[in-house]
Parts: sequence; C-alpha cells; structure tokens
Amino acid sequence: MSGSGSAGPGGGCDPLPILLWHFLVWATSRPMGGGLPAEEWYKTYKIRKGPGDFYSFVFNDTMGYERGTNAGVLVEDVELALRGHVEDGYKFSPSQLMEGDRYYNSSPTLEDRVHVLVSVLPADSLSVISEEVLRKMREVTLAASYTGIPQLAILTKVDETCPKTKKNIKDAYKSKYLKEKVDESSMMLSIPQDCIFLVKNYSSDDIDTTDDKDALILNALRQMITFGEGYLNNL
Repeated sequence: MSGSGSAGPGGGCDPLPILLWHFLVWATSRPMGGGLPAEEWYKTYKIRKGPGDFYSFVFNDTMGYERGTNAGVLVEDVELALRGHVEDGYKFSPSQLMEGDRYYNSSPTLEDRVHVLVSVLPADSLSVISEEVLRKMREVTLAASYTGIPQLAILTKVDETCPKTKKNIKDAYKSKYLKEKVDESSMMLSIPQDCIFLVKNYSSDDIDTTDDKDALILNALRQMITFGEGYLNNL
C-alpha cells in the first residue's frame, strides 16, 4: 500500500478490520508534501487468525511520497517492491536499492510479489497534494499497469470532507460531493471510479467501532482481496 499523506486512521471491530485500522493509521498519516515521513521501512503485516495461524494475505507498506530533494520513497524502490525484490525490513533511503544489497531479493517467488496496488488519499485535502507527489504516484501506478498488477484507491476522512456524511456515514456513497472527490481522484491517478473506495476514519475522540463505519472498511478490504485473487487466477 502506498499513500500521499495525512489521511488518518480507520477502524474495525473484529481481527480483520482492527488490523486494517492499525494499517490505515500508519499507512495514511504521513505529512502531506513535506516534513518527516512517519514510516521509513518496508514492512509486511500479517493478519493473525488464531495462535500460530494467519490469513492467506498480507499488507506491505512503503514510505510515503513526500516531496523535496531526498524526501519520500524512490519510485524505483516501489517498482522493485512490486516485483518482489524488496525484503521486509528494508529502510528506504535517497539511494536506490541495488542487486547485492542486504535487503535485495534476487529471486522473488510469486508469494513475494505484489498482487494488488492500493493508493491511499485523504478526501479532504486532495487539492494540496503537490504535483511532485502526484508524479511519483502516477509513475508507480503506470509501472503496476505494465506488469498487470490491479490497482485501487482508498479515500479516507470522508466524514471530515462531507457534512452530510459526517451526520450519517451510511450516506457516504450517496454524497454528490464525495462523488466529485472520487472523480477527482480518478483523474489524478488514472484509476477507474469504481475502483476507488470510501473510508470513515476513527480519531482520538471517536474510537468506538460501529457497524456502519466498519462496513466501509470491510468493503475496501474485500475489494483488495478480490482484486488480488483475480490477478493470481489470471497468471
């Protein structure tokens, strides 16, 4: 999963959405277009099903696309990660990971490769995403397209973006304003509108889980899994 910045936390009430909640917290709360990145390492997260048992899918997180010289993840490193060449624990740096380096996987298996690329954007601040950050994101989505990797996007903070949705999260997909944000995101990343999903965020003063909020997150998770399975089935 890759993101542009400050999209904030999501939430859930059972092991799947709780993991996704933590995932969205660190994957989407990076500074927008500058500042220090919240995460500098390439990390793989498994979802525990029970003692010693995990679900058959994982999340891989990259450093954010901060702007500026020597800031943010290198597009080349993300492209390597898509092909399975980046090992868990690699610390991103201004220098590209090269063959022979400690965390370079020279013989990636199908399991090591990325099966679906998820871009995360904050719906309430799309307009402040810099052109430099967008350029990086577009290059990565283009690289994914070349290799046949399916792509989807998650728009977070929909409750902070639309007053109607803040009053009733069930109206998220009925909101004309959020539909405009979906269209805007689609144009920014060249991802079809029906591959962009809305998420309601939990915050420090709103940590209670609800079925309505969790439904949005579980829908996004279901689509990630469906996209990934479709990719594997077509290999």
